This record gives sequence, structure tokens and C-alpha cells, in this order.
Amino acid sequence: MTMLITQKTTLPGAKETETARKWHYFDADGQVLGRLASRIAVLLIGKHKRTYTPNMDCGDFVVVTNVAKVRVTGNKTEDKFYFRHSGYAGGAKTIPYKRQLAKDPTRILELAVKRMLNHNKLRHGRLKRLKLFTGGQQQYGKPQAEKKA
Repeated sequence: MTMLITQKTTLPGAKETETARKWHYFDADGQVLGRLASRIAVLLIGKHKRTYTPNMDCGDFVVVTNVAKVRVTGNKTEDKFYFRHSGYAGGAKTIPYKRQLAKDPTRILELAVKRMLNHNKLRHGRLKRLKLFTGGQQQYGKPQAEKKA
């Protein structure tokens, strides 16, 4: 007679995930938009942690400086558009990448990260932990010398 051995998976509780949040610092100067956004999304979700749980918000804080100096590859500076719709007939608006970069460069990275996160109840809380700055100065914790590239 063979014995059936079951393995148990332990899931972390809410207290374990809240106390384990860390701060990650990025300098967006010269980095590619999509690659940076995907690294940020992984940190916000918490998939880099051993205690990752899909139904809990166990991600970290992310601070990004020099957002205005992020780059895009190819001909995206000319071809990329941001689309939104008001919901009314004729309410479609398209904003070219160059105009959005001049108007509000933080919105570019914010939209890239937002669209990489699942559209569920956890997304708003994850996006609140994302801090974006156009220049090199920032007010959160560590000095500029200790940043990730």
C-alpha cells in the first residue's frame, strides 16, 4: 500500500506583507520607457518577493527621478499617441508623445506602469506607492548617490 504525501503551501498574512515593504530608487535618465515600466510594475506588484500572494498587495514603494529624460526606441517620438475618450460622441482625443512629454512627462511613465498592472481592486493602492519626479531632486529617504540604474 502506498502512502499519499501532501505538501502544504503557506501563504503570508496581511501583517507580514505590510511590514516588509522596501523603497526602490530609479534614475530614468536614458532608460527605455517600456523596460523601466515593466521593472517598476514587478516591484509594485511584489512578484520579486518570496512571499508573493496574488490576492494581496505585497509590493514595495518605487521612487523614479529624471522622468523627463526617459527615452523611447525607434520612431516612437513621432508615431506614438495617447488616446482617451470622454464617453460622448466625438469625444475622442489623441495627444502626440512629444506634446505629452512637454506638458507632463510624469504622465507618460505613470500610464505605462498603470497599463502593465491588472485592472482590479489592488491597482489603485499599487499606483499610490509610485512616486515620480521630473528632476533629480526627490524628498523620499535616500540621497541621490544611492539609486538603482
